[in-house]
Amino acid sequence: MLIQGYDSSPLVAGESLLARPGFWSDYLLAMRSDGACAERPAPEWFGDDGADADAMSEVLFAPEHWPAFRVPAENGPGAVVIYRNLVGDYGTDYLLTHPDRSHAQQIASWEGDVSGMGLTWRELVHIADSPSAAAEGVQDTAARLLLLLPLLTDPDLPEAATARLTAALTSVGAPQDTASITAEHLLAHLERRSRHDPAWESPLSGS
Repeated sequence: MLIQGYDSSPLVAGESLLARPGFWSDYLLAMRSDGACAERPAPEWFGDDGADADAMSEVLFAPEHWPAFRVPAENGPGAVVIYRNLVGDYGTDYLLTHPDRSHAQQIASWEGDVSGMGLTWRELVHIADSPSAAAEGVQDTAARLLLLLPLLTDPDLPEAATARLTAALTSVGAPQDTASITAEHLLAHLERRSRHDPAWESPLSGS
């Protein structure tokens, strides 16, 4: 697959990986790697085990294949998440796609933590809830929400955020009896590192 700016990169469509054991623990535990939580994050939070996570890591981080996860949106900006598996320069890039542009706009990257512009909860939910059936990519709203979650930089989350995230986690296989605790841990971490400034122009505006 081709995305402008990654023309010579070995991108492969990654959407089929979402249903495989170990994916969500690998993807979401990366943003909990700061050790700030008293309880150590574990793959079991997401219904996985250590073997699942290790096996998935080998696929996600392979230098010869860079998984890309497309989150197309109907009548508005969508997103792409790319595992940038350069040897010695690993990272995850977050791009926005705009219907009136021929190329994607990188707004953030992860290299131990997310840097760059982020999204408010309202913006994140808007993209998650607006799948484009006419475009290739992730259509499930729960998976779309979770893929975009590391971009959240909103210091004032609505009360419904925990319930919405809990439902998304159980939808992808997290244990129902602990999903709400997992959601609270993830959101607490994101709120601690929140950098959203109300004066910033939204990246969804295309600016």
